[in-house]
Amino acid sequence: MKRIEGLLLVAILLVVGGFAGAASFTHVKDWTMANSPAGTGEWFGWANAVISELIPMAALLVIRQRRCTGGSVGYPMFLLVCAAGLSLSAQLAVAKPGPSGWLLSAVPALAFLGLSKLVLAGAPATPPAVTAQPPVANPVPVPTVPPVPAEPIEALPDEKAGKAPSRPGLVPVPVTAFPTRPRGAAL
Repeated sequence: MKRIEGLLLVAILLVVGGFAGAASFTHVKDWTMANSPAGTGEWFGWANAVISELIPMAALLVIRQRRCTGGSVGYPMFLLVCAAGLSLSAQLAVAKPGPSGWLLSAVPALAFLGLSKLVLAGAPATPPAVTAQPPVANPVPVPTVPPVPAEPIEALPDEKAGKAPSRPGLVPVPVTAFPTRPRGAAL
């Protein structure tokens, strides 16, 4: 189900992107041509439109990749803001003067940018779920061992000669110091 939803989101992004791109590309191209010297070819307007409209999309993709890998997003975010600002400037420059003209002209760029961010942002990172350990049904009581009174220990022959003992640290432990389990009990 998540795969179908993901594909549907990408399809919506492509449709909105296609229409928003057509409107935004046209506005940027018209603005470029209106502000270019006489005799400038139409290709220059379209080139400017392609550059200024695809940089935000590329920046969003790089931001997503870097967030997944823990990289810095400063530069791609800077490019995103600059390119989005340029696109919006073009939208507003060719719009009919007034708030409604500006809003209607800016809708394609804002919609595509917002939808791209929504689709490409990904799910927020969630910590893995902690599974509770089942309680132990009948814990085996651990017997307490009374402390052994300290007795003077005679030095081993190696120690008397100034050498390290050959088997240091061996201390007898009574069997009652270890807990017992009934046969067949789980570990």
